[in-house]
Amino acid sequence: MTPPASDIERGAANLLENCAGTSPGDRLLLVHEPVELDYYDPAMVEAVARRGRAIGADVRLVEAPFDPDASGLPETLRAELLAADQTVFLARIGDQIRFSDIGRNRRVVVSYALSRAMLACDFGIADYDGFDALKRAIDRMLAQSGTIDVTCPAGTAFRGRAQTTLGNGDVSIRRFPMLVFTPVLADGFAGRVAMPGFLVGTGSKYYQPYAREFEGPVIARFEGRRIVGFDGAAEDVRRAEAHYRFVAEKYGIDAGFVHSWHAGMHPGSRYDMPAAANYERWSGAAFGNPRLLHVHTCGAYAPGEISWNVIDPTIAVDGVAVWERGVLYAERIPGGSALMDRHPDLKTVFEHPSRDIGL
Repeated sequence: MTPPASDIERGAANLLENCAGTSPGDRLLLVHEPVELDYYDPAMVEAVARRGRAIGADVRLVEAPFDPDASGLPETLRAELLAADQTVFLARIGDQIRFSDIGRNRRVVVSYALSRAMLACDFGIADYDGFDALKRAIDRMLAQSGTIDVTCPAGTAFRGRAQTTLGNGDVSIRRFPMLVFTPVLADGFAGRVAMPGFLVGTGSKYYQPYAREFEGPVIARFEGRRIVGFDGAAEDVRRAEAHYRFVAEKYGIDAGFVHSWHAGMHPGSRYDMPAAANYERWSGAAFGNPRLLHVHTCGAYAPGEISWNVIDPTIAVDGVAVWERGVLYAERIPGGSALMDRHPDLKTVFEHPSRDIGL
């Protein structure tokens, strides 16, 4: 069912005006994937382009072929980006290069709204600036914190202290919507992480198989930046270790490295399809929901190549459960209540959080 045109336009305006900063006369570059790949909704690309033209921007659409191992932009696309005032990626390559320096001094955005429906609901409509302010408030809270404890009903239990979070290891390209806080480095943390029945990629590279499923419960143990081991049935442990060897050997990276972790912070984020139907799309769309926390592993860089996902995390910061069983309580963040009062549309999203994450 196609959402109302007015809601699609509101989401597109939030993306272009509030996030990208598009103004009349600007050169706006929209990078999209080939239609037949069916990752992004092609009609969404047209909707965003229409909004750009309505603003008065000079809109240029450029198709970017999908490269599963992309580590940078093709030179022709880089030249287009450097000539534009704003660039919006409606293509996975924007996510793949999100930790590069391409967006440091420019307005470059990658959209995690993949369809008109995602653009037109609370996920896409809720004020970008409000969620950006929330992200900065969470970063400050974590940077100033003492002990952080992370648990979940399935058995996750790790703790430590954030070494630094403000601007450290964060992406250079703007996320739309704002979905997660700055990754917390694994240094100083130790414990165990309960898998949700699979390992999955991080959106950096799209190798195959992208996910490795397990038959039963699997626990990963780590100390600081090192994986200590996996606990579970012998066959599941073998699968986990084999998957790490496969990915590490494919890219020549450190299989045992644990880089960082962060959690979703957008209660409007939802994923209606089963994760197993398309792990690539799930991992690129569902992670912003507060019911999900993920750890970056396999590779001594952000975001690594294999993600551990925690379902319904509780994140206690100096004894205060800011996330509690997958619910983010904004009022428990210093300054959070005042922020909600300044952005009533955020308050509405937090009062009616989505619980749909595809699992």
